[in-house]
Amino acid sequence: MTTKKPQQQRSPVIDDVARLAGVSVPTVSRVLTGAAKVSEAKREAVMNAITLLKYRPSAAARSVASRRSSVIAVIAGNTSRYGYAETIRGVEEAARARGYIVSITVVDSTEDDDVERAVSLVVGQDLAGIVALKFDPPGVAALQRLPDHIPTVAISGVRETHVPQAVLDEASAAAELTDFLLNLGHGTVHHVRVPPSRREDGRTAGWRRALRKAGAVIPPAFDASWQPESGRAIGQALAKDESVTAVFCGNDEIAMGVIRGLADEGLRTPEDVSVVGFDNHPLSGLWTPSLTTAHQDFFGLGQRGFELLMAQVSGEPGARRFSSERPALVIRASAAAPSSGRGRSDLTA
Repeated sequence: MTTKKPQQQRSPVIDDVARLAGVSVPTVSRVLTGAAKVSEAKREAVMNAITLLKYRPSAAARSVASRRSSVIAVIAGNTSRYGYAETIRGVEEAARARGYIVSITVVDSTEDDDVERAVSLVVGQDLAGIVALKFDPPGVAALQRLPDHIPTVAISGVRETHVPQAVLDEASAAAELTDFLLNLGHGTVHHVRVPPSRREDGRTAGWRRALRKAGAVIPPAFDASWQPESGRAIGQALAKDESVTAVFCGNDEIAMGVIRGLADEGLRTPEDVSVVGFDNHPLSGLWTPSLTTAHQDFFGLGQRGFELLMAQVSGEPGARRFSSERPALVIRASAAAPSSGRGRSDLTA
């Protein structure tokens, strides 16, 4: 006696959705693609049918039905650092909610061959549009090579002029952080900068602007790499300069390194030297001492960039080309008024 195998249930197709919703297949397609207006009653019936059937339209089907690509390309100089990863997550989640797929291409360096290779990979796809993260020189170089005929949006902390852009106003936030330290009574603020996308990024420009406006001495900036360990070495050097009482770092991870470097030399934060960061990294509130910083909504930045891109893709008349948001100051324990004189701890970290 043979046992009859249970019949596998087939996946629902667009005809099933149309039948259950009581509408035509073209109407279901219009709801999925947004290619034409559909009455609210029909749209609701289609969406209810999709939910009940657990229908999952393929990207290829949506692309054919709408005669538009369903792929958004992200091109960036890095994908693993906190700001990059959160921004890309914002783009991807916003894109997925609108039925788009995101492809990611990394530009390894500013070398012509690397930039050309990355750009060729991007434009070789059938794309709806491109999001370029210009957080660093490779991202800037890639943006400059992208063709004009593909809708493109740039994302960064410094405004571009030739393409629509979503921005975090880093310069204003950096100036606010610097003013905060000056208002605590520090005579000036030293700066440890992360690698800029151009000659000078918004964080350094804001720091410099605030010191100039206050009539304070503008000390030379220290250059860190993206590695927190580089901040530690700079912290050790700053500890030897008795004039240093406040330090503004280009990101929180570098600030953590600077605090460790100061501790290596027996200095306490903030009792001897105040240290502030930038970005509001998830670990910044858990560090000891917890970091005063500027909160950058990278996830929201990615979402705003995607929405600007969608406005370009749809050809909206008078579509917005610029979206800016100012990072908010987060005051924690790593900054305080300067002490009457540096007090050295007997303990080192």
